[in-house]
Amino acid sequence: MAVASEGTSALAVEAPPPHPESHTLEPSSDSRAGRLSFCTKLCYGIGGIPNQVASSATAFYLQVFLLDVAQIPAAQASFVLFGGKVSGAAADPVAGFFINRSRRTGSGRLMPWLLGCSPFIAVAYFFLWFLHPFTRLRGVWYMTFYCLFQALATFFQVPYTALTMLLTSNPRERDSATAYRITMEMAGTLMGATVHGLIVSGAHEPHRCEDARLPLPDGVSPDAIHLYSIAAAMVAVTYPVCTGLLCLGVKERPDRSAPASGQGLSFLAGLGLTVRHPPYLKLVVSFLFISAAVQVEQSYLVLFCTHASRLHDHVPRLVLTILVSAVLSTPLWEWVLHRFGKKTSAFGICVMVPFAILLAAVPIAPVAYIVAFVSGVSIAVSLLLPWSMLPDVVDDFQLQHQHGPGLETIFYSSYVFFTKLSGAGALGISTLSLEFVGYKAGACEQAEEVVVTLKVLIGAVPTCMILTGLCILLVSPTLKVPSQDPSRQLSLRRRTSYSLA
Repeated sequence: MAVASEGTSALAVEAPPPHPESHTLEPSSDSRAGRLSFCTKLCYGIGGIPNQVASSATAFYLQVFLLDVAQIPAAQASFVLFGGKVSGAAADPVAGFFINRSRRTGSGRLMPWLLGCSPFIAVAYFFLWFLHPFTRLRGVWYMTFYCLFQALATFFQVPYTALTMLLTSNPRERDSATAYRITMEMAGTLMGATVHGLIVSGAHEPHRCEDARLPLPDGVSPDAIHLYSIAAAMVAVTYPVCTGLLCLGVKERPDRSAPASGQGLSFLAGLGLTVRHPPYLKLVVSFLFISAAVQVEQSYLVLFCTHASRLHDHVPRLVLTILVSAVLSTPLWEWVLHRFGKKTSAFGICVMVPFAILLAAVPIAPVAYIVAFVSGVSIAVSLLLPWSMLPDVVDDFQLQHQHGPGLETIFYSSYVFFTKLSGAGALGISTLSLEFVGYKAGACEQAEEVVVTLKVLIGAVPTCMILTGLCILLVSPTLKVPSQDPSRQLSLRRRTSYSLA
């Protein structure tokens, strides 16, 4: 989802997994070395909650807030969404560059970045949902704070996920800590969309239009302003609280035996090599369409339920259904990947296509809940599949080229970079289309052209993107790579922690 997603952006600085030979040579008496306590793993997992809570809330509710509460024109909202996504994408390689070159301090090398970014992210997130009285500058206001939030969140997430390599030299304990992180991030994703949605649901209820006769400043209900401010404050406070627990319970233990990622090869040079590899290029292009389709589906769900159907009261429960379905179906899809193959599993992405069209044609509550459940199942496989196919692409590349291990991280980080750019373009262009059809910010009833456009954006647009991406993916030849050893399978678990938001 919103995706995120975001949790894998740290791959630009995460060192590649140690070679399996190094583990087999270790004496059995050293198996207990580097053992992490339950408290350390729990505190490490808690550190991943804030970004997932904030990302989940913005993925589902930021667009409707900009259009119906802040009441900025749809054209300005499109630039806000586009600019924020681009700033987050651009911050990935920049964060990796600076963090890789930071010096170790008394609290560690990565921990100062987490402590330094946390209060600024909280402030940026709160003011992102703040409605100031200067109506002419609202577009600039939200553009500024959304770009700040996305960039700072990246500078937080990169050292946080890279911290896994500095917790211990024991690979088994590293993967145990990663499991705690993934679990807590999933919980944060559910918490963000659910808690935020329940708080602000009163701002989008039908009775607000019945009370529109009351004189209100700028046509905005004070209740809506207060509800969004409360929700923003609750999410913002998770940053200092969770970061504080992370720093209290986790201590960096640098692994001097681990090779530095990407040494001797710059990001641009490595990127030039990777994008010229045909299997990687086809994989990236196919999932650019699929990822953009998922983000469009998520972003327009609340607007569709508000203006194109009578599903206002069901929005929080529909969002919760999508996320719970995605979380619960992830283990099932992991089994399907190993049992039936990856290209066969790709057909699970298109399951949501007929149901999305059905929702646009028959927007009633029973259909909406079925579509939400099926969409969650499809979103799960769309997020899991690329991270299971990328190792095969990397193996195929290494069989054809003789380069150092640093290129592995460039494959992953560049994929995140391109995915964020595709989401930025899709959301920017689709939101701009609302401006062309006459969307009126804050209006209780929209024109018929707007209703039709929302139905197209929730049904036809994701359908075309998903089918295009699947066609590109399925026509590419199947890669024949050596069977994955246990260390590579454990590395795959780290890669699949992509944010459902």
